[in-house]
Amino acid sequence: MTNDLPEPIARYFEADRDTAFDKVLACFTDTAVVIDEGVTHRGRAAIGAWKARATRQYTYTVEPVAIASDGQREVVTGHLVGDFPGSPLDLRYAFVLDRDKIAELEIRP
Repeated sequence: MTNDLPEPIARYFEADRDTAFDKVLACFTDTAVVIDEGVTHRGRAAIGAWKARATRQYTYTVEPVAIASDGQREVVTGHLVGDFPGSPLDLRYAFVLDRDKIAELEIRP
């Protein structure tokens, strides 16, 4: 499935497999926004803190299984398996891209 993803999104999922959260952070613009579990994280510092916290708190893998476009966002369905409550589950990752970086990411069930 990764071959079907736009390059910035493929890079994000590839980086997310690594525990070095700075690789994920490099996928985002300086002013990017991430919304996860109903909490908004604005800017690289906040996104870095979000990712570092998630990396410390849980061990997980996510496999992209489908992609669709709603005209403004690329929506990837990812199958998430890990040591968190409710595992496994499918989440939707809605990406807004700005050239070769992620400008916005919303993760939701």
